[in-house]
Amino acid sequence: MSIFSPHDEHSPIVLTVPGLGGSGPSHWQTLWEQSRPDTLRVELGMWNTPHRNSWVTKLDQAIRQAQAPVVLVAHSLGCLAVAWWAELSPQPFGWPVAGALLVAPADVDRSNAPPELAAFHPTPTKPLPFPSIVVASSDDPWVAPEKARELAGAWGSFFVDAGPQGHLNAASGIGWWEEGQALLDRVLDAASDRTGKFRSAADARSLLAISATNAAQAHYLGAGA
Repeated sequence: MSIFSPHDEHSPIVLTVPGLGGSGPSHWQTLWEQSRPDTLRVELGMWNTPHRNSWVTKLDQAIRQAQAPVVLVAHSLGCLAVAWWAELSPQPFGWPVAGALLVAPADVDRSNAPPELAAFHPTPTKPLPFPSIVVASSDDPWVAPEKARELAGAWGSFFVDAGPQGHLNAASGIGWWEEGQALLDRVLDAASDRTGKFRSAADARSLLAISATNAAQAHYLGAGA
């Protein structure tokens, strides 16, 4: 399925989960919402003064109201909202959240973390009950690459190094972020076979392991997929 194909009724709904301050008009999350018929934003509210329980509650409501399996696309502090949702709202593997693309997760555990992030400390470390990819750049000011890899390992996510691109936001100059769109498509493929049949945990992880590796090679390492 093409990234910009009309929404297939058998495919999951895509919910974007912005981070601190929300995502402005030039952010790739906003651009995806405007271009993909399957994509909606989770309005968490309190964008500049986030409260963990409020964000988790709003995220839970959005997931339930979707009335369909969903794939979450989170950025920065939004990744922590997803991790806390999984911690506080246990689910069977792959339902109702069928997968997640977690981009540039914020490090809320570091000693100099901004006070706005305090409510999300400590970072949940249980494996996520859905297939997922964590992607982060090597020079992100909000999370060191070692920490991003550590989070991916704890969450059972596959890690993709995006190279030196800052916080992978509008200021990074990545625009529509085509590499991210390809990663999202791989998460969607790992979540289901696009006919309404959802994959087992073993099948999803096996497929995503190959897909994430190929995506990293093709889009960030300059090698053939």
